[in-house]
Amino acid sequence: MTTCPDLAIRLRRADFNRALAETDLTAIGPLLAQNAILVTGSDSAVIAGRKAQLQAWKREFSAPDRTIYTRTPETILASSVEPIAMEHGHWQGASALSGETLAAGSYSAKWRKAGSDWIIEAEIYLTLA
Repeated sequence: MTTCPDLAIRLRRADFNRALAETDLTAIGPLLAQNAILVTGSDSAVIAGRKAQLQAWKREFSAPDRTIYTRTPETILASSVEPIAMEHGHWQGASALSGETLAAGSYSAKWRKAGSDWIIEAEIYLTLA
């Protein structure tokens, strides 16, 4: 994988978006740290750990009119002293059936380089619409 953190993280985010659109749990797992934390945008629910996140996505994927979430990075700031980076961007959740946007907002994600890959350690979402 590329050594440029900005490009590498953008590619990993694209992989995550594709996995969400295609309901591919096996592709999501390797993108998350074992103890990854997700804080949801509306109610600030905390989903702690890769296993819990995969279970949450499995439930989401089984909904009759599931929501397809897309994250779009705006900036990625890599640390010069640790193999970590912060991604900031906007997200959107759209109906899989109609394509209508159901919610949207901003997010931040902390990434860590593990071996040759970047993995998500934490994400926090803010619902704005």
